[in-house]
Amino acid sequence: MNLVGYFFSSSIGRKFLMAITGLVLIGFVLGHLIGNLQVFSHPDKINGYAQFLHQMGPLLWVARIGLLVSVGIHIWAATVLTLENNRARGSVPYEVKHTIRATLSSRTMRLTGYVVLAFIIYHLAHFTFGFAGADTFKSALPQYTMTDDYRVSGFPVVNAGAQVLDVHSMVILGFQNEIVSAFYIIAVGLLSFHLVHGFDSLFQTLGLRSSRWGTGLRRFSILFSLAYFIGNLAIPGAVLTGQLKPGARAAVSTAVQR
Repeated sequence: MNLVGYFFSSSIGRKFLMAITGLVLIGFVLGHLIGNLQVFSHPDKINGYAQFLHQMGPLLWVARIGLLVSVGIHIWAATVLTLENNRARGSVPYEVKHTIRATLSSRTMRLTGYVVLAFIIYHLAHFTFGFAGADTFKSALPQYTMTDDYRVSGFPVVNAGAQVLDVHSMVILGFQNEIVSAFYIIAVGLLSFHLVHGFDSLFQTLGLRSSRWGTGLRRFSILFSLAYFIGNLAIPGAVLTGQLKPGARAAVSTAVQR
């Protein structure tokens, strides 16, 4: 049996697939949050960032497909391992002490994972593929004129004066819809809850968790997940409280989103 076959056909291999894809997804959600937080800066920042990603062309689609494949493998491996555990356990219930020791986040991993998958699908449909109303935003919003260069590692990748999509206003107008904001907050809350146990499982599977620093790792995972949730909450929170508004150049009636 080759190495790829081993990963997909054995329990240990599937646990490694979960760990590796989990690491990829943690890197994505962290990068995604950092990119989104640019909405609090000058519109040049997030608009230039979005244009830079758009200019990547096929490479961006390779990254998107790789992300979706990682999500698919992660959820598939988790489902198969859960079914295997249920079959192995049969009708014998967990021992009381095992249930007490199991954290709530670990016992709800599969449920929160499916909710997060639904959120990813909706989020891509809303802001990436133009379904679920985002196409209305794009057609209604004027182009934004960059007032300064957008730089990556010191190199200008989007020049001042370039006409780009006003993503800054599109994000704000999107979160002005209370239903969209509520769904987003709930989804990132569940994702944050998912990450608490995910960190533990990832390090355990890769053999990097020890009794010496297991408690510290647990605290770090809780703090990281909490910071991630607060960072995501800040965006719709600022929009709904009126602290974050679209620029005057791109002010469009919020009726387009309803």
